[in-house]
Amino acid sequence: MRVKRTAALPFLVTAVLIGVAACAGGAPAPSPESRAPAPSATATPTPTPIDPIAAWVDERMSQLTLEQKSAALLMLHAPGTDPAPLRALVDAGASGLILMGDNIPATPAELAALTAALEVDPEAPPLIGIDEEGGEVQRLHWDDAASAEGLRAAPPAASRDAFSLRARYLADGGISANFGIVADVTADPGSFIFGRVLGTDPAGSADRVAAAVEGERGVVASTLKHFPGHGAAPGDSHLSVPSAPLTIDEWRAGPSLPFQSGIDAGAEMVMTGHLAYPAIDAAPASLSLEWHRILRDDLGFDGIVVTDDMLMLQHNGLPEFADPGENAVRAVAAGADLLLYVLPADPAEFGISVSSLAGAIAAAVQNGRISEERLDDAVTRVLTMRRALST
Repeated sequence: MRVKRTAALPFLVTAVLIGVAACAGGAPAPSPESRAPAPSATATPTPTPIDPIAAWVDERMSQLTLEQKSAALLMLHAPGTDPAPLRALVDAGASGLILMGDNIPATPAELAALTAALEVDPEAPPLIGIDEEGGEVQRLHWDDAASAEGLRAAPPAASRDAFSLRARYLADGGISANFGIVADVTADPGSFIFGRVLGTDPAGSADRVAAAVEGERGVVASTLKHFPGHGAAPGDSHLSVPSAPLTIDEWRAGPSLPFQSGIDAGAEMVMTGHLAYPAIDAAPASLSLEWHRILRDDLGFDGIVVTDDMLMLQHNGLPEFADPGENAVRAVAAGADLLLYVLPADPAEFGISVSSLAGAIAAAVQNGRISEERLDDAVTRVLTMRRALST
């Protein structure tokens, strides 16, 4: 499975032929009085190119109910190497699956067989994502590409080569999206994220992040994480909502640079972190309208915005994040396109199901908390990537 980042799509263009009559030789020329005024020249309208993927998405969108659109914003996990529980999530309407360590079988061939068994709709394969950074966060035990520990001390070309190899391992296993490019930056060895960053200063990180995106180009979808930057926010976002003390100008001069570099290099996805920058917005970035605006308008990102695992919010002990349906609504309303959930074997343990999450989002559209335009924009982005996987 290969991802096309900027591949040209075929256009259906109608050719217009214009015949021009010539005077026959020897025929008498018409008198000046009999000559009709020459029609004024008009430009032939240029037919509008038809993008077949966009046309397919429009048609599919017209067939979806509000609840089906809402379910299409979900990327979920079920433990184990039995494809049935994973496939059931796609059958229920989820657009994607995230594979964790417990989903990875013994061999690459077995992984490819597992992912092949997850296809429900050949016209729109599910997005299959994985956190394959290398080093501290690595799911494929056969991934021998260099990790951040070595890459941040090496020239940027080493990051390109490492992520090129890593992307091939993933694509050969049927994985289409890598949540593996850490665009966070810190020089603090005591930081939760230090062992995973590609650079200890913004410029060095930016060069290596761009190189990593280049390495994955055209093979798997690249994801930059954890926007707007975990390095400036001390603490572990699995346990709390870490807070960064930076102003917007300080952020622009530092943590923003690797994200901007990766976006400019063509990353298709950005993962928002459950991180707060109170000087910009007190809400976690994953639920922040302002951070999504900055990402779209200031950094120019036009791809899919995916959240970090939404259960991290639910389990951090803060009462305002205890309701999974409310968290989902807030994320979509803020600008998220894809909501990530690393679920246990029984999602009901945490009060979660595909239908309950989709129902919460659909109800928010009906009562005006989420506009139909916002929902359709998110679904369009996700379906466009899914459709591209089959072409």
